[in-house]
Amino acid sequence: MQSPEQRAVQLVQELNEHAYRYYVLSQPTISDAEYDEKFRELQQLECDHSHCIRPDSPTQRVGAAPLNGFLTVQHRRPMLSLDNAMNADELVAFDEQVCRLLVKDGALSESAPQNQEHLVEYTVEYKFDGVAISLSYENGLLTQAATRGDGTTGEDVTANIRTIRAIPLRIRSEQPVTGIVEVRGEVLFRKKEFEALNVDRLKQGLESFANPRNAASGSLRQLDPQETAQRPLSFFAYGVGVIESSEHSLSSLVDRPLSDLMRRVEAFGFNISPGYRTVRGAEQLVQAYTEAETSRDALPFEVDGIVIKVNDVGLQARLGFRQRSPRWAVAAKFKPVEAVTTLLDIVVQVGRTGSLTPVACLEPVRVGGVVVSRATLHNQDEIDRKDLRIGDRVVVRRQGDVIPAVVAPVTASRNGSERRYKIPTECPECGSSVVRSEGEVVARCLNPNCPAKIQERLVHYACRDGMDIEGLGEKMVALLLEHSLVTELSSLYTLSLEQLQKLPRMGELSSKNLLEAIQDSKKRDLDRFIFGLGIRHVGSRTATVLGRHCKGVAAFLALTEEELLSLDDVGPETARSIVSFLAEQDEVEGVRRLLEVGVAPVPVSAPNVSNAVVAGKTFVITGSLATMGRKDAEAQILALGGKVSSSVSKKTDFLVAGENGGSKLDAARKNGVPILTEEEFATLLNVES
Repeated sequence: MQSPEQRAVQLVQELNEHAYRYYVLSQPTISDAEYDEKFRELQQLECDHSHCIRPDSPTQRVGAAPLNGFLTVQHRRPMLSLDNAMNADELVAFDEQVCRLLVKDGALSESAPQNQEHLVEYTVEYKFDGVAISLSYENGLLTQAATRGDGTTGEDVTANIRTIRAIPLRIRSEQPVTGIVEVRGEVLFRKKEFEALNVDRLKQGLESFANPRNAASGSLRQLDPQETAQRPLSFFAYGVGVIESSEHSLSSLVDRPLSDLMRRVEAFGFNISPGYRTVRGAEQLVQAYTEAETSRDALPFEVDGIVIKVNDVGLQARLGFRQRSPRWAVAAKFKPVEAVTTLLDIVVQVGRTGSLTPVACLEPVRVGGVVVSRATLHNQDEIDRKDLRIGDRVVVRRQGDVIPAVVAPVTASRNGSERRYKIPTECPECGSSVVRSEGEVVARCLNPNCPAKIQERLVHYACRDGMDIEGLGEKMVALLLEHSLVTELSSLYTLSLEQLQKLPRMGELSSKNLLEAIQDSKKRDLDRFIFGLGIRHVGSRTATVLGRHCKGVAAFLALTEEELLSLDDVGPETARSIVSFLAEQDEVEGVRRLLEVGVAPVPVSAPNVSNAVVAGKTFVITGSLATMGRKDAEAQILALGGKVSSSVSKKTDFLVAGENGGSKLDAARKNGVPILTEEEFATLLNVES
């Protein structure tokens, strides 16, 4: 059992080592979430045992020392860090602390009614995952740019900053700007530019960057500005350090609300945080935090939280500062969606179309509240592009807070034992040759009798959007195959009660229920049947289009490429895939065998065009709907002759906005698309001409 003194020494050593790797070498070996956890533990330990505070503790400084390759700059005003709030409860506690301090100071009345105008007003902006920079403008011209450094002294990176086109070399203003204006903000990479940068580095045989902030930091520390100029960096302003000007319109901003100041900064020609706004009180703070966390994945850049600041600069002055952070601001951080773990192995899964998908086997790690042990690697090209090797320490991210993905290797942690991976040339399930067709990134097993393909096709056929056979999931399909009771789709309909009852954990009642569900599926709508066949590129929406167009299975089997291309939502690639499926004798025979065992898909009813408001119109649905599922909403639109799209454009007629609509709402406003609430949408569906 370590003593508090020993644990403090250990944490200080670990955190300083990680800070050196992050800020100096630009090659971190742990995630931000892991660093934050250790930092908070050290903070609490030093709070409980003040004699454990060491002069070299990271809690006693803001950032890292400047690199020797750059001149140092003394900040006119310190660039401080912010304390963190890790969840909604801590955000409420921050508001309570602000109010308590202001009541104690006499700036806020304890007996004032808690209505809207008496709540503290805050600004809300994204917490960018970039590098903090201070930009000094003298008489309107950019004269110096410095990194945060240790908060008091930073690195002079003026030559590199001047190459960033998002940063104006002269402040935009109708009147000449006199004196000194210091704008502070974040230099960062947008997601697409970051991915392109890593692809280019790997092609050159260079190490990849672990994350966009790491890449931005490395870009600003190039001794040759021409190197920085080749990297598409962005900049977002978040505040002002000092304003020293005799011009009244500028000097008066010092006493104006922070939101007024930031709007002036925006007018100067800077990007500020999208959705920058003000809110009042804890309830609106929590709402802003929840909305931002929900929409983070739709943003074109990485964010790891929001920054909350008291809007009234007079109240800021009353609240004051701690040693390393202001009392009037906090960084509300999102649940971590990244972690670092070990890539233990790569295995292959065979899909229903024969596609071989490499899957990463990971040392289990908690990411965003979920333990992740496996993640798709998509294909060989993706593995090569990211230069992933078995044995690597890798960055894992939950994309959309759901799907785990391996983002990049931590190349600084390699010791030479890592192994490169190549996808097998033979199917791991049946031993047949694997073929990668020209122009495709996926390798496929072409054996129609591959057991893995048959299993996946059966599961897909029985899924909810397909023939909706309740009780026929992955485990049951695997059990049927294991006992050789099914060999293809049509054999499902020849199963007997006696056969099912012999299976493990299958009694008479469960066997009868499964047989009844299989028999009921014989009369499903044609679009469900088409989807259940598992044709490449044919999703539920395309299957609906095909089901409405064809009067029966015979018409479906007779489809031509020309006919398919005349249909809405059927592009050239999808048309070719359908024609290729219909040209395969084995596939057509499989459909005919289904018909022979009694499967009789029901023609889909023509759209009800009595609703002239919906018929022919294009809808986009965003957010979660309280009274109906998204698929139900889409089905009702299609049934009334409308169309459903996944993206907003000027051709969109209506956007249906549920809770947490995200970026599609912004796109709709930008394009002038009418926005419907769920209630308005329900009313629209019931309108008849």
